[in-house]
Amino acid sequence: QVQLVESGGGLVQAGGSLRLSCAASGIIFNFNDMGWYRQAPGNQRELVGSISTIGRTNYKNSVKGRFTISRDNAKNTVYLQMNSLKPEDTAVYYCNAYRGSSYTTLLPWGQGTQVTVSS
Repeated sequence: QVQLVESGGGLVQAGGSLRLSCAASGIIFNFNDMGWYRQAPGNQRELVGSISTIGRTNYKNSVKGRFTISRDNAKNTVYLQMNSLKPEDTAVYYCNAYRGSSYTTLLPWGQGTQVTVSS
């Protein structure tokens, strides 16, 4: 059964840090490019950043230099280290596998993890 389980969210003050984790099961993890997405209230889900099977990363402009994505293929887990958090980073964060330059997602969404940044 394919499953994505995100964790690590919480309430943090602006300028603080959080590390999110996403554990994947039911897939050959190391064959999949992975992305972190977020959805704020009233907004569409957006791609925050991605990591390829060989570890190449890309980030949304607004998080460059603050967020870092990494993966541990032995643990079937992808991480999102978030530093210097801003109130506008408040959202539910999700991970998913994707394919292609359009970042087409491949798996059922998990429950996400809530990140709330207070000013």
